[in-house]
Formats: sequence, C-alpha cells, structure tokens
Amino acid sequence: MNKPFTRQALVTAISAIATAGFAVQAHAATEVSLGHTLSSTSHYSVGADAFKETLERLSGGEFTVTEHTSGSLGGEREMIEGLQIGTVDVVITSTGPLGNFVPETYVLDLPFLFENYDQARCVLDSELGDELLEKMSDHDLVGLAWTENGFRHLTNSRREIATPADAEGLRVRTMENAVHQEAFRQMGARPTPMAFPELFTALQQGTVDGQENPITVIVATNFWEVQDYLSLTGHVYSPAIVLGSPILLDGLNEEERDWFMQAAAASAEATREEVSRLEREGVALLEENGMTVKTDIDIAPFQQAVEPAYEIFTSQYGTEMLERIQDKASSC
Repeated sequence: MNKPFTRQALVTAISAIATAGFAVQAHAATEVSLGHTLSSTSHYSVGADAFKETLERLSGGEFTVTEHTSGSLGGEREMIEGLQIGTVDVVITSTGPLGNFVPETYVLDLPFLFENYDQARCVLDSELGDELLEKMSDHDLVGLAWTENGFRHLTNSRREIATPADAEGLRVRTMENAVHQEAFRQMGARPTPMAFPELFTALQQGTVDGQENPITVIVATNFWEVQDYLSLTGHVYSPAIVLGSPILLDGLNEEERDWFMQAAAASAEATREEVSRLEREGVALLEENGMTVKTDIDIAPFQQAVEPAYEIFTSQYGTEMLERIQDKASSC
C-alpha cells in the first residue's frame, strides 16, 4: 500500500528539485558576446573564430562565444562604451576611436610611424605594447591583446592620387580620430569623421568621395563597388586591439582570466596571418574587380605634408612615448 504524500514530503521534493535546478544553472555555460564592425569573411572574423575556438576549448565549454558582425552592436565607439557598461563582453576594434577613451594610444595613429609590418609588430609585442594595454584599465576597459588592421591606403571615386596635391578638396571619410583628421586636413582634403557602418552607403550616395583603410578592410567590404581608385600611400599603420569588459573579467578567477588572455593571443596571431595573406593577394583582387591601383608613390611629400599632425600630438601628450616607440622601432 502506498504511503500518503505528506506535506513534509512535498517540501522535501520541492527543495530537491530547486537544488537540482540550481546545480544545473551553476554549471550552465556563460555566453560571451564578441563584437566587431566588419563582415563574417573579414580578418576580424578570422580572429573572432580563433578566439571562440580557443576559449571554448580551454574552458571545456564553461564559456561559449557568440560573434556579432557588421556593426550589429553599433559602431566601434558604441561597442567600446558597451564594454564599459557591460552590454558587450569582448570587442575587436581599430584604434581609431580608442584615443577618445585612452588618449595615450593616439601615439599609435601618427602617420608614417612604422616602416613595415615587422617593425610595427615588434613594437606592439614589446614591453611598450604591454604598457599601453595596461593603460586600458584606467578607463574601465581590459586590454587583452594587440591585433591588426594593416597599413592604411586611400581610395576615392574622383581621380588618381599620386601626390598630396591630388587630394585637394576631396571629402575623405576618416575615423573619429583627431590625429587622422589633421593629417588629411594638411593634405588639403576635407576629413569627414563617420562611423564605419555608415560608410558604404555614404560612398554610394556621394556624401563622401573617398575613404582610407587597409587592404584587408577594402577587400572585406567590397569597396570596389563604390570606389574607382586606390593609392597605396601606407600613410598610417593601423593596429587593432582585443578589448574585454571589466564587468565580466574582473569577476573571473586567475585561471579563467588566463583563458581569455590565451584566446586573445590566438585571435591576434590568426588575424595577423590573414592580414599578411591579404597584403599579398588583395591588390590583384581589387584590380580584377575594376579598381585602378597606384603603386609607385613617392612617400616623401606625404610625410612632409602630415608633419603638423605630430605637433598636435606632442603639444598635448609630450614626446616621451613617441621617442620610446621610435627608438624601439629602429632596433627591431
């Protein structure tokens, strides 16, 4: 004969179910949102895939990563703000808007600071790069790793650019970065800061005549559809950075935080490999899609034209970090 289901038995059963539910919840995977502004075929996405694979493997599934592409979480400035308030967990971003949050990083956006990729990567992987990553914590951000966009070049829909004078009067979209804007102003162009997700439409509609980005971005965004001319000016080396939200990362233990650091390092390595590949193959692809590419450019007049951008930086932030980076670059 079955015993009656007493009130005490009911309480015990409910308690057991609640305890089991709590245990399941405690072991549920934590979803990590990772955002960037480029497409799912871009070098950023290659880096995001490496981050996801590494973090999920190291954590044994304790963390799962969801990638948000093409600015679905907003522009780079909005996503960095999202890190500070915890609405996004990890962001891969250019340094363009970063100086608005961490002014010390403006130094990396100075024109013609680095001569080649080996030099730039050497500096960012040194103690100077680590020092700049640590600066992020002063501004409610976590610097996980330096990654890469590449050397920036100029495209437009009006004419071939071979000298600074050829840029006179062109409306050129720039990032929200005072150093970049001043450099183009000194070349006689009309810099027009604009969030990246708005750029393709602005070029299509003629709101701006041109833009400047690395080969990686020009390829990933199919800019050949709205731009006719590419000039390989290489005027700025554009690093990128993997940033984390302190709201997530400050709550992790040492082992968990190390998983994120290793995932960011894997992301940077994969991204740099993709940048190198696109630098080798991208120009031919752009030419195949109808762009006129100017390769034989005398860089000296461009260097001379943008010198006032250095004065703007040093007058506000001094010369110490700039000189340290230049010294390090010369020894790389």
